[in-house]
Amino acid sequence: MQRILVTGGAGFLGSHLCERLLAAGHHVTCVDNYSTGSERNIAHLIPHANFEAIRHDMTLPIFVEVDRIYNLACPASPVHYRRDPVQTLKTCVYGAVNALELARRAKIRILQASTAEVYGDPEVHPQHEGYWGRVNPIGMRGCYDEGKRCADTLFFDYWRQYRVPIKVMRIFNAYGPRMQPDDGRVISSFIVQALRGEPITIYGDGLQTRSFCYVDDLIDGMIRFMESPAEFVGPVNIGNPEESTIRELAEKIIRLTDSASLIRLQELPDDDPRRRRPDISLARRELNFAPTVPLDEGLRRTIEYFRALNLSAAG
Repeated sequence: MQRILVTGGAGFLGSHLCERLLAAGHHVTCVDNYSTGSERNIAHLIPHANFEAIRHDMTLPIFVEVDRIYNLACPASPVHYRRDPVQTLKTCVYGAVNALELARRAKIRILQASTAEVYGDPEVHPQHEGYWGRVNPIGMRGCYDEGKRCADTLFFDYWRQYRVPIKVMRIFNAYGPRMQPDDGRVISSFIVQALRGEPITIYGDGLQTRSFCYVDDLIDGMIRFMESPAEFVGPVNIGNPEESTIRELAEKIIRLTDSASLIRLQELPDDDPRRRRPDISLARRELNFAPTVPLDEGLRRTIEYFRALNLSAAG
């Protein structure tokens, strides 16, 4: 049994990670300030003897005795990180420092949940870990993009300067149950609109692409990476290399929900990437990682989760 700290543990990905680690027999300490996470996501874990939930903001130092740290604390959807961009940037940077300081004092391994957003609107396709990215530092997405880039820098500097054993993982468009209906992510937004019979809002012409990784596959890659040999620090892309246009995704969700929704086009937001697809060659080679859940199956599971929330009644 390991004592494992998951910051942002009540969030979408964090709650799934806590669940998986508990199932593997570990003691899990979940830290969250619930700014975007939800107590509902971890309610079923509270009775577990090896689970502990702490309300705490990672912009402040934390002192707990653990053997591993997964640092997932940060708003991850545009709606949430733009709501308070200064706090988003603080969480990325101060949160990383506080998590790294805990790892340095305890001499333990720490994984950073980085993001494909560090590549910005890429000039290289698919995106590989050696690509430095194309990011607008003063744009509306800068608080998150540059915050995560700075956190990546901090992790590697702590590794070089203090020999903290790090793992830096770049996440590409994860989806699945426990996404928030109002988080502004494309899959949750499309599913909610389809279930309510509202128009499906596509920004731009809908020909921009994304690659969607079901949460179970994403968490599998995260744990594989954490437990991989110490010398493999990353960064490593974890995602699904199957690429879809946004219009194709909308049409698929309309079909799977049996919805009468129509597609409505709106102006594309600034700095929205035109193409996003991970090169996961490194993860395949070093972690034996490969996604197993097809998009249709993952969407069905996610749609059933949203159906159970009875969202159609709010339409």
